[in-house]
Amino acid sequence: MDLIILIIAAFLAGGLNAIAGGGSFLTFPALVFVGVPPIAANATSAVAVFPGYLSGAMGFLKELREFDRRELAILLILSVIGGVAGALLLLVTPSEIFTFIVPWLLLFATFLFAFDKQVRSLATGKGDVHPVSKTLVTLGVTTYGGYFNGGLGIVLLALFSGLGFRDINLMNGLKNVLSFILSGASVVTFLLAGIVYVPEAIVMMIAATAGGYVGARLARRMSMHTVRTIVIVVGLVMSVAFFLQG
Repeated sequence: MDLIILIIAAFLAGGLNAIAGGGSFLTFPALVFVGVPPIAANATSAVAVFPGYLSGAMGFLKELREFDRRELAILLILSVIGGVAGALLLLVTPSEIFTFIVPWLLLFATFLFAFDKQVRSLATGKGDVHPVSKTLVTLGVTTYGGYFNGGLGIVLLALFSGLGFRDINLMNGLKNVLSFILSGASVVTFLLAGIVYVPEAIVMMIAATAGGYVGARLARRMSMHTVRTIVIVVGLVMSVAFFLQG
């Protein structure tokens, strides 16, 4: 039964990520539900969903190839540093503290998803950000992604808006590339630390990949409003559930 729950959650998560995002609202709670400790569940969930970012980035190769190579290299380096830093921060977080902040993180990610347009609008800049500030903010965002990747895509899009980017295709491409790189860095850290439930992660990766394929096809038939509503409701329900559990 536990395996069935994980497969269903990962499959649906893959579909959600392909359509609108929010897959971690399903994979993380499912792992906790079947008895995986919260910190290990967060690490295992990151392993389960991270391959999907690469396929998402492939759809924006044209924009990425035209992007400034030096700036892309800097963003990728910061993603690796942030991914590892966030993972290490998670590893040194006491279990009881992480359990306490999990519902707040889920709620934060849910509201980011619900008000993503407003968040990006508030972050809109003119591209004249000081290099030091740009580096520190980027590092902060990627560290958050390494620690808890819920709502990461929205935070990254808000970051790019604040840095002056306007091409939404380029922004989406960068979002997927940075998500893949920083998630990959955090995943390696989690694996080396031995806190990933590997069999569960492998099964969920396969299910999430299948769900992503189906989700991409469904995306052509479902309205974005419907999908967004589903993600927001799931996020709120999971947040309340973890609040009650605590």
